[in-house]
Amino acid sequence: MRAFGVAVVGTGFIGPVHIEALRRLGQNVVGILGSSPAKSCEIAASLNVANGYESLEQLLHDPAVEVVHLTSPNRLHFEQCRAVLAANKHVVCEKPLAMSSVETSELVRLAKASDRVTAVCYNVRFYPLCLESRARVQAGELGRILHISGSYLQDWLLLNTDFNWRVLASEGGSLRAVADIGTHWIDLVCFISGLHVEEVCADLRTVHAVRQSPRGSIDTFSSSNVERVPVAVDTEDYGSVLVRFSDNASGVFTVSQVTAGRKNCIRFDIAGASASLAWDGEEPNTLTIGHRDRSNERLTRDPSLLSSLARPFANYPGGHAEGFPDTFKQLFRSIYTTIETGEPGLFATFEDGDREVRICEAIEQSHRERRWVKVV
Repeated sequence: MRAFGVAVVGTGFIGPVHIEALRRLGQNVVGILGSSPAKSCEIAASLNVANGYESLEQLLHDPAVEVVHLTSPNRLHFEQCRAVLAANKHVVCEKPLAMSSVETSELVRLAKASDRVTAVCYNVRFYPLCLESRARVQAGELGRILHISGSYLQDWLLLNTDFNWRVLASEGGSLRAVADIGTHWIDLVCFISGLHVEEVCADLRTVHAVRQSPRGSIDTFSSSNVERVPVAVDTEDYGSVLVRFSDNASGVFTVSQVTAGRKNCIRFDIAGASASLAWDGEEPNTLTIGHRDRSNERLTRDPSLLSSLARPFANYPGGHAEGFPDTFKQLFRSIYTTIETGEPGLFATFEDGDREVRICEAIEQSHRERRWVKVV
């Protein structure tokens, strides 16, 4: 794979994660853009990146930049994606793709009219045992899928003194826990199962209607002892959603950012007529394969034991754990292979990102109207 010139927009928690993964993959990170010219220069120096851009316009006019990664706040994604495509550069956008389906449908249209690769960062697909699960479903080992259950649980917003821009609808969108982490679960199980979400019935809850915000900003997953002021919260901390999938399959999942002790726990159980699969993202190197008439199996992530689909995305021998940072490297491996060869990859596209936003809108409507809502 050749090295492309890459620029990253955003200097919070996930921007440096992108840079580290890109460098491990051998890509050339030529610059970074922060919320101000000073922030750009500060982070560029700290990460040993050559350029700290003053503006998105300057970044897009840099001929060295071929691919742009957007890790900026959610409310900026739509305009930034449009600008990157207008500059005829490939774009990799953090989720959500945009703040509404009106915006995402426009981005899908622009992507189709472009010859650029357009991807959304649903990285959880790229745990090797999630890819292995997809291969086993495709091979028919589970039989017809009956139902899917699971959760995505965190505790970083458990206290009312925990604060981040994501808790405000004006910054991150009207859904938070569902949109921020729940869409990872939805994308993952649909990717593995091949099913689509057709209808939802949701119950959401804001545990802390008022949070104590620091007078200055703080990074995701960080805490601070600075002076605080009360701020009304208009997004959910918790949600449970009943799901009707295609092919007459059912499902249910719970999301929470207020579950003590769960740092970043995404789990699924996929029940088929012949077998089941269970996986826990806090123990990502083990997959449980369930049977009715014989002993269950526990498959350890080991390239020599994996299918041809999953094997290229497991780079270390069995017993050498791979985790969260590796999923970004493998996601980017798929994206950049497509950029280089034109062959379709396993990553989420703008069409997938549009679908996730439409599911979120149906979930929000369902909670508000207290009924089942079809995804349109």
